[in-house]
This record gives sequence, structure tokens and C-alpha cells, in this order.
Amino acid sequence: MDTFLQLALKRRSIRKYTAQPVEQEKIEQMLQAALASPSSKHQNPWEMVVVTDRDQLTKMASCKTYGSQMLKEAPLGIVVLADKTATDTWQCDASILAFSLLLSATDLGLGACWVHIHDRSFTLPDGTEQSAETAVRQMLGIPEQKAVLCIVAVGYPNEEKKPINPEKLQYEKVHYGKY
Repeated sequence: MDTFLQLALKRRSIRKYTAQPVEQEKIEQMLQAALASPSSKHQNPWEMVVVTDRDQLTKMASCKTYGSQMLKEAPLGIVVLADKTATDTWQCDASILAFSLLLSATDLGLGACWVHIHDRSFTLPDGTEQSAETAVRQMLGIPEQKAVLCIVAVGYPNEEKKPINPEKLQYEKVHYGKY
């Protein structure tokens, strides 16, 4: 078993996946880890939509001009959303949940990648801009008061990335006592 530091260094953004489906048991473990995430004042404003349908994932891959295409290959996409009327910390709370998904995927031998949706857009064929969030909301029937933060693409890795080298971490960005 990896220590937390080993797991954190091993976690990389994986954008290429094999066709092997993610087992339901592993999906459940990822969801458990996510649902155990902390939130401000224990508001838990987050929710998730689990998508395994190939056609739906392919449609979701076109929700942004860049950075979402890996969903075409991913056998699993977990849409992270939150009730923006419940708390002003919904983005932070949902981000913690999404990171729990990313770490738990790595721990289970899966690859995962954050697809940022909130405040992103794409260009329609007629040249107009559309919100990625609106597109995902419409595709999945998500209510208007729910904000879509990101989609976590998950699958068995079809690429290998070395763990982060601790010697190359940006320690110069750490300040003690004061800036």
C-alpha cells in the first residue's frame, strides 16, 4: 500500500484510456471516497452524475473546444456539480470532492483527469460562443441552480507517466512565517 505522499506523487493527469470498463465496485469505492470529502460548515453542496454510456461520453467530449476530448475514450465520466444557492463556498467544496475522486482513482490503479467546465465555453459552428456548463447541464438534465464545476474522466490508463520527482517540486513557493 502506498503512503499518502507516494499516492500524491503518483497521481498524474491521464488522458488516454483502454476500452476496459471500470468495475462497479471501483466506481462505488471512488464515490465513497468523494462523499467522505469535507465541506464548509458540513453543507455538502456537491452532487455527482456518473456517466458510463459511450454515446453520452462522446457528446460530453464536445462541451469545450479544448481539454475535454479525452472523454471520447474514457469509459467513465463523473460530473461534479454543486448547489450554488446552498453556500458561497460551493466551488471549494466541489473541488475537494473532485480531488478525492482523482486520488481514489489513482489508488485503485485507474487513470483520471479533471475536465474544467465552470466558466468555460466553446464555439458553435455558426461562430457563437456557448457555455460548457450550459451544454453539460442540458445534456444531463441538471437543474439551473446546480453549477457544474468539472467532469472527472476515468479509465484504465493507456499511457504511462512517471511519478512526480520530489526534487523538482517548487519549494521556492513555500514561505514560513511570512511572505
